[in-house]
Amino acid sequence: MSLEKPHWRELFTEVVTSGLCTGCAGCIIACPHDVLEYDSDQGHYKPFKLEIDGGREDCTHGEKGCTMCTRACPRFRNWESEIDTHRFARPREDAEVFGIGDVMLARAVDPLVNETGQDGGFVSALLIHALENDVIDAALVSGLEGDGSTWRAEPRVVRTREEVLGTAGSRYTYSANLLAYPAAVEGGAERIAVVGMGCMASTNGAMQARKAGKVARRLSLSIGLLCSKSFDDAIFEELFEGTYGIKRADIKKMNIKGVFQIWTHDGAYYEVPLKEAHAYTREGCQHCPDFAAEHADISAGGIGAFSDWTIVIVRTDQGRELLASLVASGVVETRPGDDDPDAIALLRKLARLSRKRWPEDAAPDPRRLPVTSA
Repeated sequence: MSLEKPHWRELFTEVVTSGLCTGCAGCIIACPHDVLEYDSDQGHYKPFKLEIDGGREDCTHGEKGCTMCTRACPRFRNWESEIDTHRFARPREDAEVFGIGDVMLARAVDPLVNETGQDGGFVSALLIHALENDVIDAALVSGLEGDGSTWRAEPRVVRTREEVLGTAGSRYTYSANLLAYPAAVEGGAERIAVVGMGCMASTNGAMQARKAGKVARRLSLSIGLLCSKSFDDAIFEELFEGTYGIKRADIKKMNIKGVFQIWTHDGAYYEVPLKEAHAYTREGCQHCPDFAAEHADISAGGIGAFSDWTIVIVRTDQGRELLASLVASGVVETRPGDDDPDAIALLRKLARLSRKRWPEDAAPDPRRLPVTSA
């Protein structure tokens, strides 16, 4: 961060209205003056400032020296190198296209967790273990609103095994999980895990690197989800139902394995070509360079050939210690990432493609790639 003390005015023009904003909501939970709110209507997924204390584009608190919103933003200025240096003591090298870390495969040992969770249930197993072994007090995740029949994702706080399993699985529409932070704090949580795509997984590191106070201290664990994009809510009515006759209330589970896989409650299975879903890509994903959640303690995703194993990238000492505890306790089993070389190749490919999205007129670090393809 520079000495000029940038605040909402700069964040508004450089990130929120420039196309760089991912809608992670980090700025909102960091704001100590409660002048920022979140717009999720009609696929916006962006922060906005109330028409007080400086109006929509400026902030009187910022004029007086408050910089918390820019300290929390994982897309503001030189975010990648700042977070890299804080978390790993060095920026990533060009060849580390999916960030710094070691790749392996992992899955939950418990059959119920394995079956209920996504791609072997690794993330669910991790959260349950961390909650039950005094590593964290709560985790910010996504769940489905109401009885789940609308398939609309919403931020949730989980504190128990039952709550973790009740929110397991992927949605593919966006949920700003950080918006559940106030509820976690109100419940007494001081050590909070954040589960989310790269945009949310980087927020912990951004706040900690830029010393964003008590919020940064409480966000003590970051679990990243591999993500090339998420989709606007309109995909349900316009594509799934309009083209394929699949109603929201009938959907039981979804996954992406080269195609959109959809299972329904009546036992039917559908495949929707991804090219048909591209038109519903969320605006906040158009310029996101981070497929692999590069600043998480542990990143995870189901891009491998083995549907019941998760690709896991262990990035920090905290992540390594947690994984070692999971293995020692018999909660998960692991195998080398090289057991699935095609998954490693796909990881590199998708990470490269995502980095090319970052605009050339923005901070240059996220676009850095190897001179030759790997």
